Amino acid sequence: MNRLTVIIKTFGLVIVAVNFDLVSSNYTDPAGYEGAQLLQVTNNNPDTIKYLVEKYFLDLWGHNKSHAQIMIPSSKLHPVKQYLKSNQVPFRIMLDDVQQAIDLDKELVYKNDYLFDDDGKLSMDRYHRLSVIHDYLSSLVEMHPDTVSDGTLGFSWEGRPLKYIKISSGKDDSKAVFIDAGIHAREWISPAAVLYVTQKLTEKRDKLPKELLDLDFYIVPVLNPDGYEYTHTTKRLWRKNRSQRGPGCQGIDLNRNFDIYWAGKGTSRHECSQVYVGPAPFSEPESLAIADFLMTIKNLKAYISVHSYSQLLLLPYSYDSVKPSDYEELKETADRAAESMVMAGGEYYQVGTSPDILYPASGSSADWAKAVAGVKYSYTFELRDTGKHGFLLPASQIIPTGKEFFEAIKVIAAAAARSHD
Repeated sequence: MNRLTVIIKTFGLVIVAVNFDLVSSNYTDPAGYEGAQLLQVTNNNPDTIKYLVEKYFLDLWGHNKSHAQIMIPSSKLHPVKQYLKSNQVPFRIMLDDVQQAIDLDKELVYKNDYLFDDDGKLSMDRYHRLSVIHDYLSSLVEMHPDTVSDGTLGFSWEGRPLKYIKISSGKDDSKAVFIDAGIHAREWISPAAVLYVTQKLTEKRDKLPKELLDLDFYIVPVLNPDGYEYTHTTKRLWRKNRSQRGPGCQGIDLNRNFDIYWAGKGTSRHECSQVYVGPAPFSEPESLAIADFLMTIKNLKAYISVHSYSQLLLLPYSYDSVKPSDYEELKETADRAAESMVMAGGEYYQVGTSPDILYPASGSSADWAKAVAGVKYSYTFELRDTGKHGFLLPASQIIPTGKEFFEAIKVIAAAAARSHD
C-alpha cells in the first residue's frame, strides 16, 4: 500500500501530519453511529494518534497541539480504550453516544410546525433542510423587493442550484461584502448562523448602522448543497461534496480545490481523504462557480467564509507561514471583531493565521479571494464550539452563535465600507 503524509483539517481543529497506510477519513462501520463515542485524547505523543488511526480506521473530528478528538465506533471502543490506558494516554469522553446526539438534532430539524411564522419569518432555533433555506431566500425577495434579489451562481455536482441573495444599498457604486457558508457539509451551524445574519440584514434594516446600509451584501447560505442534503438523509458526519471521480471513495474537499497553492500543505491527493484536493484546481462546479462569481462583483471589499468548529477567526494566508503586506491592518480589524463578540456576551474567538495557531491548509477559498481576486478583507470563521459538541452543536446554540457572529460581521463590514484600497 502507498504511504502518504496528510494534514486533515476538520471543523477548525487540524490533525497533525501523520503517515497513513490506510486513509480512514470516510467513516464506515456496520453499526453506524449507534454507541459510538467522541473521545478527547491528550496529544502527548503524535505516534499514538497515528497508530490509532491506522489500526482502527477512526474518524478524527479535530486535532491540535494539545489534544485530538476522535470518534470511536462501538465495536472498537474496548480495544481503543485499553490501548490508551495501557500506554498511559489521558482521555475523556466528550460525547457518550454519537447517535443520540444526532437524533436530538433531527428531532428539531424534522418538526415542521413552525418553520415560518405568520409574517413569513424563518425560525432561527433549529437547523433547516436545503429546501426550507432556499424557500426562505425566495420569501425575502418577495417581502423586500426594493432591497433583496436572488440568483443562482451555478449548479452542484448533482444538479442542485447554488443559490444566493443580494441585499442592495440601492447605489450603483456601493462597496460589497460576500459571505458563504456550508462548504463543508456537516458544519450545520455555519448555514444557520449565516441565516441569522441574513435575517438581521434584511428584516432589521432600520436598526443597522449607516455604514452597513451603504454596502451591498452577497450571501450564499449553502455552498455544498449535495453534501448538506446527504448529511440530513444518509450520513450526518459527511464533510465533502458528492462528486464521483472514479471507482473509489466519493467526494472532494471544496475548500482545498481553489487554485491557490493547490495540492500543497495540508491537503491530500488520496481520494478517500477528508482533504482530498480533487483531480485539478477548480475541478468541482461548486468551487468554480464561487470563484467565477466573485470576479464579477465590482468593488468587492470583504470575503467571509463560515465554518465550524473551534471558535477561531482566521486571517490569510492558510497555505503556509506567509502573511499579506496588510496583515497588521487585517489583524487589527479581526481583533476588534473578536472583541465585539465577547462584549456582546458571546464567546471568545482566537485570532490568527491557520499555520500560526493550527496548521497549513492549501487551496482555500479565503486565500484565493485575497491573493487572486484581490479582496481586501478576507477571513475564515470557525464558529462554536471548542469541542464539547463539535459539529453536533445543539440547536439551542444557533441564536447565541448567530448573535456573536453578527457583531463580528458589523465590524468587518464597517471596515470594508471605509476601505479605500
